[in-house]
Amino acid sequence: MQKTRYIFITGGVSSSLGKGVTVAALGTLLESRGYSVSLQKMDPYINVDPGTMSPYQHGEVYVTDDGAETDLDLGYYERFTNSKLSRKNSVSTGQIYYSVIERERKGDYLGRTVQVVPHITNEIRNRIYTLSRENETDFVIVEIGGTVGDIESVPFLEAIRQMRYEHGASQVMFIHLTLVPTIHAAGEAKTKPTQHSVKELLALGIQPDILICRIQKNMTKEMRNKISLFCNVKDENVISAVDIANSIYEIPQMYKDEKLDEVVLKTLGMDLRKINFSKWESLVKIIRTSKKKVKIALIGKYISLQDAYRSIYEAISHGGIANEANVEVIKLNPEDLDKNNIKDALKGIHGILVPGGFGERGIEGKVAAIHYARTKKIPFLGICLGMQCAVIEFARNELGYKDANSTEFNPKSEHPVISMIEEQMEIEQMGGTMRLGGYPCRILKGSIAFQEYKSEKISERHRHRFEFTLRYKEEFEKKGMKLTGFSPDQNLVEIVEVPSHPWFIGVQFHPEFQSKPTQPHPLFVGLVRESLKLVKKGEE
Repeated sequence: MQKTRYIFITGGVSSSLGKGVTVAALGTLLESRGYSVSLQKMDPYINVDPGTMSPYQHGEVYVTDDGAETDLDLGYYERFTNSKLSRKNSVSTGQIYYSVIERERKGDYLGRTVQVVPHITNEIRNRIYTLSRENETDFVIVEIGGTVGDIESVPFLEAIRQMRYEHGASQVMFIHLTLVPTIHAAGEAKTKPTQHSVKELLALGIQPDILICRIQKNMTKEMRNKISLFCNVKDENVISAVDIANSIYEIPQMYKDEKLDEVVLKTLGMDLRKINFSKWESLVKIIRTSKKKVKIALIGKYISLQDAYRSIYEAISHGGIANEANVEVIKLNPEDLDKNNIKDALKGIHGILVPGGFGERGIEGKVAAIHYARTKKIPFLGICLGMQCAVIEFARNELGYKDANSTEFNPKSEHPVISMIEEQMEIEQMGGTMRLGGYPCRILKGSIAFQEYKSEKISERHRHRFEFTLRYKEEFEKKGMKLTGFSPDQNLVEIVEVPSHPWFIGVQFHPEFQSKPTQPHPLFVGLVRESLKLVKKGEE
């Protein structure tokens, strides 16, 4: 049986260079050549997971099917590849130390002194080996979070150095992603930061096999030679990663043109199998040639940070690709919206999406926007809290319950149309205790959801504590809001719709977590399709 190859991707000079997308793109290319891959993120923070971290701190929390709250980079991994991810694909310093300390408390170390080397590094290596043991994949590609030089990353770098020493260069590869900044006053790109970054790695015992250089324009031959000479990396192993103008889904094509996958396979002594890249080429062609344009408003309180709704933005773009349209997302802060200015704020908008979130801030602005979408017949998709706000809006304006609310925001409301799930009421700890991961849902035939999914049985991922209060079911349905999706036991409402509206749907789950550019989620395809109808209507 062929041994698993391990590819480690580190980052230097600056954060936010795109290690996650690079890992995902390399996975795409290797899968296109018929190899199987498993992808893993190692985060150096001491939090056990990002589940209790503010979106302003760390971007969105991505949820896997088995209910792990993970880093947003795992979203890229799943969107770009066929790899099925779980909590084992997301590792943090907090998890590593937590496991080691638990073992020490049980006496598993038989009285020995517990140290970073070997105990912490062994635990890190074990998390990596777990993937290859369980999945028997050709490649395990691991992203080491943070930037080389950060003190937090040192145990991870030491662990992968040990793996290279143990298995050799034919089984363990190091790729270093770095920045070649352009000094605008001088009008030239500078390689010195990359040289220093590689020296930082060398000081830790790691010699990169491949350098991927983020740069504004393609490197000259002289620049490539200089980096090669000073960093001990072959010329052909210095890869240029030029800034992409249109879409991140062009990045696999860029790396293919740079022969990244070929260099990886050659360096590891693997067969250069025939590539089947037609699906991605078709995708890129649609992105570059689409002429139709549509505006969709995203109304969420975290819009100031792009990564806070990363999966939402990507899923909307997937809906655009499926409809061969360019979607312009108009970001609106709900705290700036009210019933007096909502008409002006949403002028020229063809669709409205209210995403998930927590806390009372901005709720009234979301309710005002949803009321406008419902009464003005604008296509609407509410996700998690967005669905709950749609329920609150309907109760206030159609059922006449002016104080209708969620017990999350007003525990004393006379009409708590949204309330905490019963099993959540006794929970005191915050981390990892919500309704998390994939759950089945039954859809009513003839509903909007059924038309989009074309199935009565679906499974979607959740991350919430509050639900529709079931005792209001008959009142809502009598007034025109239909409950069209339920948990199999019928106790939890998953989908609400307004049949008198062209396309108005709220879902308790997070459909954005299962959308891919090559397999767009049906609800986002539907939102863009219906929004385009409004564009056409406005043009007539």
